Amino acid sequence: MKNNIRPFLNTVPIINESCYIDDTAVVIGDVVLDENVSVWPCAVIRADVNHIRIGKNSNVQDHCMLHVSHKSDSKPQGSPLHIGSDVTVGHHVTLHGCTIGNRVLVGINSVVLDDAVIEDDVMIGAYSLVPPRKVLESGFLYMGQPVKKIRPLTEEERAFLPYSAQHYVCLMQNHKKHQKETK
Repeated sequence: MKNNIRPFLNTVPIINESCYIDDTAVVIGDVVLDENVSVWPCAVIRADVNHIRIGKNSNVQDHCMLHVSHKSDSKPQGSPLHIGSDVTVGHHVTLHGCTIGNRVLVGINSVVLDDAVIEDDVMIGAYSLVPPRKVLESGFLYMGQPVKKIRPLTEEERAFLPYSAQHYVCLMQNHKKHQKETK
């Protein structure tokens, strides 16, 4: 196991062989990464007190922080982190114990907090704050601190969501190829 992919207690990250994890990113504990997930420089995915699941073709970009909340008597399940498929998590994003649907773009420097639910096909603008337990309805652009529903997504924006994820799958494959060539 690479030094940047670490077990915690008795739990080892489960990473599909097709994934790309940059050498400066850290993945710790009860993490499952599905096919073609990419984790970019200096991102931290830390599942030491609950679990994190990331769906296929999703990307976690540079300097992201993904964490969870622990289980307790008042909250027996705690707040795990679930990210769907074809999700783009932009640079410097913090996701904490929330649920992200499929085909979502979380804009640069945004923060999504415990028990927030982002439904499928959503764009969150840069520097947005999604407060705890907030639900973002499918098919809309949200922006602000705290986020507000701005307008329905255009057809071009809806098409961009899976395109963005696929772009990162291609980019990751190029990085993996380059690493093999330089070894």
